[in-house]
Amino acid sequence: MSTHSEEPRKAENETINYMTDDRPIAAGETAPGCKKRDPIVVAENVTRSFGGLNAVDVEYLEIPRHKITALIGPNGAGKTTLFNLLTGFDTPNTGKWQFEGQSIAGVSSYKVARMGMVRTFQLTKVMGKLTVMENMRLGASDQSGERLSKALFKGIWGGREKEITAQADVLLEKFKLDAKKDDYAASLSGGQRKLLEMARSLMVRPKLVMLDEPMAGVNPALTQSLLDHVRNLKAEGMTVLFVEHDMNMVRHIADWVVVMAEGKIVAEGPPADVMKNPAVIDAYLGAHHDVDLGDTEGIKELAAELEADEESIVGTENAGIISLDVLEAESKDQGPGADRGQNSADEPSRTEKDTE
Repeated sequence: MSTHSEEPRKAENETINYMTDDRPIAAGETAPGCKKRDPIVVAENVTRSFGGLNAVDVEYLEIPRHKITALIGPNGAGKTTLFNLLTGFDTPNTGKWQFEGQSIAGVSSYKVARMGMVRTFQLTKVMGKLTVMENMRLGASDQSGERLSKALFKGIWGGREKEITAQADVLLEKFKLDAKKDDYAASLSGGQRKLLEMARSLMVRPKLVMLDEPMAGVNPALTQSLLDHVRNLKAEGMTVLFVEHDMNMVRHIADWVVVMAEGKIVAEGPPADVMKNPAVIDAYLGAHHDVDLGDTEGIKELAAELEADEESIVGTENAGIISLDVLEAESKDQGPGADRGQNSADEPSRTEKDTE
């Protein structure tokens, strides 16, 4: 991207409060693969297959700048694989994509990170045998002491290390990990490791932070803290793209939602609109998405709906068991080996006994 195109954006952004910016995100009609007013990432025809399985088949996708975008979809939809492709951790079969107007297709993951596009992992990648502070220092860029020719001369890299340590101290205090800075990372809880990985990613002062299921396995006591930190990234002018299964979280903090299913982008838009999209409800949220399972009344409501459903066995004599006609049909389809399934179910003997 040229300097001329960057300067107007910088001047414009200085007067914008990213938390209250309500300008439209889409440049036109909202639809899968729609163009954005100001995209930071643009991906075209990105595909990745494993054997005969198309894990990712994204025709066109833009990620809006200075917004929090949620990437949702059922397990196996290709979300993490797309993360891996965009950040250089995997190689696509086809496709091209740009970050800040510069092509990064085929660029190594460490170079992508240096450009300001960093990611975290669903399973944290902290170095357990290093201290929390040492993990933070590793995340910083422009460290001349990493070169063998200069590593023996502290006078060359000592000043830069002091700068990095000061930056790490500020971030650790913000993430409430300052009391743990001299502890080994292996001693941290799962939630604290998520915080450490997020804090370490900020050591390169990124423009885009990609979080792969930041709430997975986190103690509920730390969930709100993580949510606040995600919001703060946006407040500080960064763009956030995160994978999440918690629809309540997505609804509350995401500005834009992209839905993947079977490797494709099937829907995108503001959270409220996406949650009402029949295709999304059917494929991801389920037919009974509006039932609150958080209390007893919600469970009773779902049970009543299922009893009224002609295709459901809830409330019938077959509830909770596999009916005999199904077992018999399966045994005919499967051949001689199916007798083993009937014996394990032991349904015929029970029926004869009941009849007697």
